[in-house]
Amino acid sequence: MDTETRKKKIVRVTLVGTAGNILLLIFKFVAGFLGRSSAMIADAVHSLSDFVTDLVVLVFINISSRPGDNTHKYGHGKFETLATTIIGLALLVVGFGLMWQGGNKVYGFYFRDEVLESPAYIALVAALVSIIIKEVLYRVTLRAGKECDSQTLIANGWHHRSDAFSSIGTAIGIGGAILLGEKWRVLDPVAAVVVSFLIIKVAFELLIPALNDLLERSLPLETEEEIVGIIEEVPGVSDPHNLRTRRIGNAFAIEAHVRVDKHMPVYQAHELTREIEQKLRLRFGAQTHVAIHIEPTKE
Repeated sequence: MDTETRKKKIVRVTLVGTAGNILLLIFKFVAGFLGRSSAMIADAVHSLSDFVTDLVVLVFINISSRPGDNTHKYGHGKFETLATTIIGLALLVVGFGLMWQGGNKVYGFYFRDEVLESPAYIALVAALVSIIIKEVLYRVTLRAGKECDSQTLIANGWHHRSDAFSSIGTAIGIGGAILLGEKWRVLDPVAAVVVSFLIIKVAFELLIPALNDLLERSLPLETEEEIVGIIEEVPGVSDPHNLRTRRIGNAFAIEAHVRVDKHMPVYQAHELTREIEQKLRLRFGAQTHVAIHIEPTKE
């Protein structure tokens, strides 16, 4: 998939998610206030975080798809990694916020004899609608993210699912409070706490690889071994060493030293490096950054 096609697909899928988030955001806030449900209002805030991260994706994908220039000679791929980090941090904040809010209500119910207000049916309907829409958005966004090899789109897909998880917890809590009576209204904040742990887990799963990329962590060992194997397949090349790898957004950067016959003409040695570059780009994508340093074979 070429860069322009990839960019258009990411933008298109993100716009679909943004439209869904806007509709859910309005519906949830209205249902939360009319239905007297603090859980639904919290769920609406979660949808607001989805909407904000959609905007982050739209802004950063336009930046990250730009080719290299005088100030970013390796391109702008790290902006996509930065966007993934922002989404992960947003999820982390939302997760801890839901945990605090739910935990405080559970504590008040059991230790301060606080009476929790019973929500109305409109809040339950909003939660069920949210589950369906967000699960659809998750599947569409995740599939597109894998097709485009976009960390940011995959991260945004998981953000959709985290909102679906949140709505499941909200639906259980609201349904229990409505159907089981006053003593069971505590199910709402209890479910919110459980959901918050799931959200925090997803946040760390997104943040750790994104931070590794920002901190220039090398590619996995099996990938580096595959790179060495590809280089060794080129006739006339031996002893690949000083291998350095990293990610730049969704692209790989590969640097390596190789040895050739010390009597080999410069032109022929140059052709060997071009062959190595072509093989690596064929395997890891046309956007792969490759730098091969030639050294003479040892006596």
